Amino acid sequence: MTPPPHPLLATARRLAPELARRSEEIEAARRLPADLSHQLAEAGFFRLVVPEAYGGHELHPAHVIDILEALAWADGSTGWCVMIGALTAMCAAWLPEPVARAIYGVPDMVTGGVAAPLGRAERVEGGYRVTGRWAWASGAPNCRWLTGGAWVTQDGQPVMNGERPVSRIFFFPAEDVTLHDTWHASGLCGTGSVDLEARDVFVPAERGLSLSTERPRIDRPLYRLPAYGLLAVGIPAVALGIARRALDELMALARPARAHRPAVRTAVAEAEATLRAARALLHEAVHTAFEASRHQDATPRQRAELRLAYVHATREAARVVDRMYDAAGGAAVHRASPLQRCLRDVHAATQHAMVGQPLRELIGAVLLGQEANLATL
Repeated sequence: MTPPPHPLLATARRLAPELARRSEEIEAARRLPADLSHQLAEAGFFRLVVPEAYGGHELHPAHVIDILEALAWADGSTGWCVMIGALTAMCAAWLPEPVARAIYGVPDMVTGGVAAPLGRAERVEGGYRVTGRWAWASGAPNCRWLTGGAWVTQDGQPVMNGERPVSRIFFFPAEDVTLHDTWHASGLCGTGSVDLEARDVFVPAERGLSLSTERPRIDRPLYRLPAYGLLAVGIPAVALGIARRALDELMALARPARAHRPAVRTAVAEAEATLRAARALLHEAVHTAFEASRHQDATPRQRAELRLAYVHATREAARVVDRMYDAAGGAAVHRASPLQRCLRDVHAATQHAMVGQPLRELIGAVLLGQEANLATL
């Protein structure tokens, strides 16, 4: 059963005109303006999946999709920054309670970072000394806490779990890391997706976690979802929001003079069907996974089908934007047209590793019944 709309969806739609109006400002700044990030935080958008026990919303993933889609419709970079901050906050369910409350107990908190193990964490007494540099730290300039994934070492040698090296995600206070202004991108220009660097930073053991090998400390259906399935659920939502905006812009452009053209009519009809079909599959997959999580862990096939829906929705959204951009003709190339921003933004989203080619190969292996490493599925 589809849950009724959450009040934050109405808030997102109410804020949409302001976000759309500030799109040029956001792009020019190459980051989400601090006042806007603060406004979104105070409204509760960065607490979408924070456990209720810690003052969060702990929303059904279908609600998360709807809310991020609405924000991304207004401005792709804003939707992306909220997506990163909101879903990084799922880590609250894995952290020890005192640490989770210290980080997420602040009403206007924003966290972000990069889960990929691109750093090195040397085991020392009481914790780890972490060194690394992580690209694509979206929203980092507005974060109070940042995460970085790292391979664990002891005496300089990799720590192994059987045949696999051990990695963990670590939380750093913003003042303990350096942000490098590297974000000069073609799309999602306003996300402030800078490089994040830690240099021999001591991190207490309780501020580290593993989404791959550890169970959440809060045993609730939301956190029984495949961890990386929950972490990635916002990517297709943002892509679909951008694509819906592109379709709406094309329709508005076409009505005065082009609505009679067969090519435009066909493009609109096919785009509408494509979007709704991709969105329907996405919602079906998250509902199936969430219902399963009420009773048991997802099967490998359920995990694969969930991530397949993410990849499919993101790729189909890009196809819709391409079609709308083509149908608009020369009008779409001007900076005044949101269509050119939609084109750039959606193709930046498709480059994320969570919807990339290696994942599609992994999904195919599971669907074919072949042996596969499910750690990040």
